[in-house]
Amino acid sequence: MPLKALIFDVDGTLADTELNGHRVAYNKTFSELGLAWEWSPKLYGDLLSVSGGKERMRYYVGKYSPTLPAEPDLDTLISDIYARKTQVFKEMLVNGALPLRTGVERLFREAMDAGLRLAIATTTAPSNVKYLITSNLGEEALGWFDIIAAGDIVPNMKPSPEIYQLVLDEMGWDAVDCLAFEDSYNGVRSALGAGLPVIITITDYTRDEDFNGADLVLSRLGDPDHPAELISDSKGGFNQEMLTVDYLRQAYA
Repeated sequence: MPLKALIFDVDGTLADTELNGHRVAYNKTFSELGLAWEWSPKLYGDLLSVSGGKERMRYYVGKYSPTLPAEPDLDTLISDIYARKTQVFKEMLVNGALPLRTGVERLFREAMDAGLRLAIATTTAPSNVKYLITSNLGEEALGWFDIIAAGDIVPNMKPSPEIYQLVLDEMGWDAVDCLAFEDSYNGVRSALGAGLPVIITITDYTRDEDFNGADLVLSRLGDPDHPAELISDSKGGFNQEMLTVDYLRQAYA
């Protein structure tokens, strides 16, 4: 069957949001709330092994035993942190602090021109997705996507395949007609669990992770001035500077 749809993760895939985005927003929120917590780049790299902001905080509390306030209880504290951090991160996005990665906008536009459908499957908050897209591409870009599946709309975060399966079920798409774009081990496992082929663009945090099962691993999607670097190609045949729709249609015919 011919390729019909491209489904994108967000954090790390559409934008390199982790090191200078979410981490910074968490640290600012911790300070505002009077918590003696500080997530260094190295520590945050460990926390990224867990998908979902609330889940990540629980992992941090369980593994690193930081000082906890007497009030409120842990569930309320995590909810309060997450709500304020989401607002801080929104402000960063609105101010244009987090650009899209090289080649993302180009591939979006190529896909639409070619009649391919676009979708998003992420465990980040829906508001984060909205502001990342609109701050970089304008309000109208939200309409480029047939579905934006984000946040806590499934019980389990990646590497569970549930968020991808939701997209497939909601749209009535067959996994063999679609292609997932991810940046991490958890993302690969999630997409493969839903039966989707996967292409990876690595980040500084994920470059050493296990991408077994991914069809293609690149440094970036690529643009004429910033070509993609090939890391692995299990299908064979990728020998160009940019990941293009023409390549995708040939590789996934």
